Amino acid sequence: MTQQSIFEADSRAVPYVVEGEGPVSLVLVTDRELEGDGLGVVAHYLAEESGFHVIRIGLTSDGSGADTHIDDVRAVIDHLGLTDTWIGGHGFGGTVARAFAAAHTDRVNGLLLLGAEHDETPLAPAIPVLIVQGSEDTVTPPVNGERLQATAPERASVKSLVGADHFFPVTHPIETAVIIEEYLDWD
Repeated sequence: MTQQSIFEADSRAVPYVVEGEGPVSLVLVTDRELEGDGLGVVAHYLAEESGFHVIRIGLTSDGSGADTHIDDVRAVIDHLGLTDTWIGGHGFGGTVARAFAAAHTDRVNGLLLLGAEHDETPLAPAIPVLIVQGSEDTVTPPVNGERLQATAPERASVKSLVGADHFFPVTHPIETAVIIEEYLDWD
């Protein structure tokens, strides 16, 4: 099991896990405990099998707003010395990643949304976007990804996991990781 660390950001304990040392960095944001966030197997595969440098960041659940979450993600990224990275997350974690990318376009190489929520935050300009949706997802339905792709069709791609519901990172972790690996491998 990978060791969880804590970074103190303005009196908030922000948990994070680092795996791999590859040339491609990917930050995955989650709104759950890191031990049960569902992205652990995906992250481990990408670090061990694909050679990526993967950081999972857990959001504080203290009722903080989006700006606080963005600040926490930035603080951990700064602490780790990352000057640029891909960033993404599942559900609400993806929404925070999307807001981070919009606020810090100079720090982001691309955006990864797993189960894209319906949100009014526009996509950050110029960066590539990979949207992965479960075809049977009723929480973040595939139409969310399709609508988002329509706002930037020249740089946003949508991949669907057939038969998968909202929890596809848990139920289809290797398939999810392979989609990410194949997309980010060119970066």
